[in-house]
Amino acid sequence: MRVEYDLLGWPPDGPKLRLDYERFSYAGKFVMTNTGKAVARTDDDEIVAAVAFNEDRTDASTLWLRYVTVARERRGEGIGPQLLARVRDRALERGYERLRIAVNNPFAYEALYRTGFAYTGETTGIAELILEHPAPVDGSADDARARYQSGLEEFRDRDLSDEEETFLESREGSGPPELES
Repeated sequence: MRVEYDLLGWPPDGPKLRLDYERFSYAGKFVMTNTGKAVARTDDDEIVAAVAFNEDRTDASTLWLRYVTVARERRGEGIGPQLLARVRDRALERGYERLRIAVNNPFAYEALYRTGFAYTGETTGIAELILEHPAPVDGSADDARARYQSGLEEFRDRDLSDEEETFLESREGSGPPELES
């Protein structure tokens, strides 16, 4: 089934978006109207992914991606990275110089890396890792690998699900994933 991507609005005038809390993580966060929203939908207009975003409170040139969610039954299909790539491109066209996001699990970390974000080395007060685009790297493959692995190490020190542990083991020593267009 084909997926279409649609940017519904920019902050602070984003639309309310009601998502099924049984299918989507963070469903309640999408009813706020002060965040921009973008969605991925199927041919029959069913929403299968969404992202909410807003400007940084102190830097109007920075856009924060706040919540990203993919329907539980559609995870792992690459829909999240495709949606994020489209939001990234539209935000850069709109004049934002930097995009940032805080992630709390290795799957989200990987998805963001696949869209050109990279770990900044910073974390939030609630143990989320901050990633940004353009990637804050010197351009060398060694630096990119070290930065990617340092973020994965942050997750390895946590209480993880079996799926997360298996995922992290599969990335041991590897460089960042290939970028999706």
